[in-house]
Amino acid sequence: MLVRLLYASRAVDPGPETIDAILHECRSRNPNSGITGVLCYGGGIFLQVIEGGRMAISQLYNQIQRDARHKDVVLLQYEEIAERRFAGWTMGEVNMTRINVSILLKYAEKPELDPYSVSGSVSMALLEELMATASVIGRA
Repeated sequence: MLVRLLYASRAVDPGPETIDAILHECRSRNPNSGITGVLCYGGGIFLQVIEGGRMAISQLYNQIQRDARHKDVVLLQYEEIAERRFAGWTMGEVNMTRINVSILLKYAEKPELDPYSVSGSVSMALLEELMATASVIGRA
C-alpha cells in the first residue's frame, strides 16, 4: 500500500546547516525505508512531500512531529496512491529563493512559500510545477 503525505512546518533554525543535516538524513535513511519525496524550503518554512509504504510514512511523519528542528507541523494532504509522482528522489530539494517568482505567484498571493495560507491541493500543484520545470535537484 503506497501513500503520499504532504506537510508544512516552520524551521526552528532555518540556517543552511540545519537544511543540509535534514537532507543528509533523508538521503541516507529513506532508501532502506522505500521513501521518496521532495523538500522545499525558503523563508523559514518547509514544504515536504513523502511517498512510500503506509507504515513507513506514518512512522516518519511521527518522527518529524517530534523533531526539534520543526515547529508548527501541519498535515496538508494524505492519500493512498497507485503510483509515486516523486520516485526520482530519495529526497529532492528546492531552495525556493532560487526559483522564478512567477511560479510562486501562480499559486499564491505573494511571491513567497506559504503553505499555511493555501490548500493542500494548491501546495501539491506547486510541487508538481516545480518538478515539471526541473526546479527539483537531488539524486535518486
